[in-house]
Amino acid sequence: MTPVALFLAMLLAGSVAHKVSASERLSAVAGRLAGLHSQGLTLLVAAGALEAVAAACLVVPMLRQTGALIAMAVWLAYALALLLRRGETLDCGCDLIAREKPVGWPVIARPSMLALVAAVVSTLPAAPIGLDGAFAAAGLLALYLAASELLAIPHPRWRKH
Repeated sequence: MTPVALFLAMLLAGSVAHKVSASERLSAVAGRLAGLHSQGLTLLVAAGALEAVAAACLVVPMLRQTGALIAMAVWLAYALALLLRRGETLDCGCDLIAREKPVGWPVIARPSMLALVAAVVSTLPAAPIGLDGAFAAAGLLALYLAASELLAIPHPRWRKH
């Protein structure tokens, strides 16, 4: 399961980079999701800081449990914020580009499932990350991002609503 921990760390680090590169857009998203429009930048910085700490902890075997628990808390908070906005159409910040979409169960399920994976990682014994684990984690990240893009297709013929 070490590759899964590294996958989570890579995903969190990517999220931090995304927050830095699109801070203007994502601060508005954070404020809207939390219902605190004027505090969007503060919320964005706090979330990014927690994600950075979680990512760093996940790659250190002795801190992996702490990192997984922080990641779980961040993703659960995000899932709760989305749940409170269920039915609205908005840019949830889930994608690299601004993309307004209805907040439904699939959108809420993504951070919920990531929180569940982080919870499982938090229960595992510490183990070093090998080269094969790094490649496996990169593969998991590629699959995750590909699935995310497929789910972002507005009205594909293959998906029944």
